[in-house]
Amino acid sequence: MKTPAPRAVGELLSSALPQISERLLELHIRRAWTSIVGRDGARRTHPDGVNAGTLRVVVDNSPWLHELTLREAELTAKVRAQFPNVRALRLTLGPRSTETSTTVAPPPRPVSLTADDHADIEAATAAIADSNLAEVARRLMVTARRFPRSPRHVTVETVDGRGSSRGGL
Repeated sequence: MKTPAPRAVGELLSSALPQISERLLELHIRRAWTSIVGRDGARRTHPDGVNAGTLRVVVDNSPWLHELTLREAELTAKVRAQFPNVRALRLTLGPRSTETSTTVAPPPRPVSLTADDHADIEAATAAIADSNLAEVARRLMVTARRFPRSPRHVTVETVDGRGSSRGGL
C-alpha cells in the first residue's frame, strides 16, 4: 500500500476545520502586506479581515485613503495575484493597528503537562476517526498546551452571575 504524500499542517487544518481557512488566508495576507502595498503604504494601512472574498483594509488617514482609492484596481490585482480567494477590497478609515508584522515576541517558555491535560487531549481527539489526523491533532494540542500564548487562568461566569476562577485553556 502506497502512503500518501506529506501535507502541510495548514492544509490538514483547513480540511478538518473549514472555518479556519479564512483565518489562515488573513494571516498570509498580513505577512505579505508590505510587498503588496509597499513600505510606505504598510505604515499607513493594515488588512483587517476577509469576509466573503472581500478584504477589508483600514487606512489611518484621509489622504492615504484617497490615494489608495485611486489605486484600488491596481491593489486588487496585486492581492488577487497572490491570493485568488480575494475578489475585492473595501478601504475604510480607522486607527492604525497596534500589532506589527515585524515585531517578534520572545518564544514562550514550555509548560509541563499534567495528567489532567493529557486526559483532556485524549478525550478531545478520541472522536476523530482518522488515526493519522487524530495523531496530528494530538500533537498540535500538546504543543498548544506546552507553549501557551496567554495565561492559563480564566474566569468562568456562573449562572448566578458570580465569577469563579479555574485553570485551563
